[in-house]
Amino acid sequence: MHRMKYLRPIASMIAAGLFLGGCDWFGESDAPPLPGTRIAVMVVDSDAEPDPRLADLRVKLPAPYANDAWPQGGGYPDHAMHHLEANELLREAWRVSIGSGSDGDRRLLSGPIVAENRVYTMDSDFEIRAFDAVSGKRVWSFEPEIPDEDDEAFGGGIAYADRMIFVTTGYARVFALNAETGQLIWDQKAPGPIRAAPSIGEGKVLAISIDNRVTAFNADTGEEIWFHAGFAETAGLLGGASAAVSERTAVVPYSSGEIYSLRLSTGRANWSDSLVSVRRIDALASLADIRGRPIVDRGVVYAISHGGRMVALDLASGSRAWDRRIGGTQTPWIAGEFLYVITSDQTVLCMTRRGGRVRWATPLPNFEDPEDLEDPITWSGPVLVSDRLLIGNSMGELWSISPYDGKPLGRIDLGDPIYVPPIVANGTVYVQTDDGVLIALR
Repeated sequence: MHRMKYLRPIASMIAAGLFLGGCDWFGESDAPPLPGTRIAVMVVDSDAEPDPRLADLRVKLPAPYANDAWPQGGGYPDHAMHHLEANELLREAWRVSIGSGSDGDRRLLSGPIVAENRVYTMDSDFEIRAFDAVSGKRVWSFEPEIPDEDDEAFGGGIAYADRMIFVTTGYARVFALNAETGQLIWDQKAPGPIRAAPSIGEGKVLAISIDNRVTAFNADTGEEIWFHAGFAETAGLLGGASAAVSERTAVVPYSSGEIYSLRLSTGRANWSDSLVSVRRIDALASLADIRGRPIVDRGVVYAISHGGRMVALDLASGSRAWDRRIGGTQTPWIAGEFLYVITSDQTVLCMTRRGGRVRWATPLPNFEDPEDLEDPITWSGPVLVSDRLLIGNSMGELWSISPYDGKPLGRIDLGDPIYVPPIVANGTVYVQTDDGVLIALR
């Protein structure tokens, strides 16, 4: 498992001092309540029910390992992070402001990354900051020049590779910074606004614009190398998913529900598939957007769409290993022989890697006011850390759930909404809130 160095996500579309101790990470041994009436967000058939044939199947996971970096959105380029390690008892080490959070005009969609003992962030004004991972002290900051006509742009993200920070933006620019000093190296125009973080592989920077076009830029010079275009969509979810990179291949998700395997060298398509739901009963279900990042593990691609389809595809050929009627907007998490995912109706699933069958399902609260069905709750994650699934929510809570049986283990209130999943590096859990605060737990 050891590896070398190298949103509001849907709220607008679907309605949408910490001390940790005791016997649990969050200091609570009792399971928190799960109030509320279960209301399906999408009126479609679903395969999200536990398979009774798996009732006696024991969930076994690989041992946790210490990763020293989280260099790109989703972790490593293939987005398969497995079972990460952190201390059993976590306490707040520091918290800092990363700049501007979400407001009426902009949304903070980009999550932090970690490399070379530094944490890098991008705020809703596209300011990039570097912090010392141990102390939280700011090392440098970079403020790009934004044209007046793009003053309300938002989205994009950051990634690290070869001592450079690569940045995509909602005002259709891609640029590279020196990771040590924050000095600008190159700045290039993109074909359109970009909502997702870039992906890096084979010396190329991959950026997906909102019109479903992926462009590969030379990581050293910023020169455009190739591009690929999918079908443009007139509507989509807030945010976007970055490509997964593995074995000289880029797996590119589009808001149309298309997913492509492209050769990194040329951009030529190896195969394609569509994650559009077979049955689309309401307008919301017709949005087939792939909002969660695809992951690649042991030669298999796992992807989920908002439209209600989750698939496992052979990386080499694109043939389907399995296909399930399960929808979601969060990136699945794989560890050993099991997959974890949060569905569109706010349920955490544990699924088998082979076959895609559900071992257990844990419903999460849908509303802050379950009696009147008001104030919808949005969930982000999961992230597997030392025998805990961590998920955040729009109420500012970080929950801990058992990966073995789905039982809630504890929760803490961090004060601000959490719309991007936590990240982990060097035994530290980093949580970024929607108000632009970064919290380090170790």
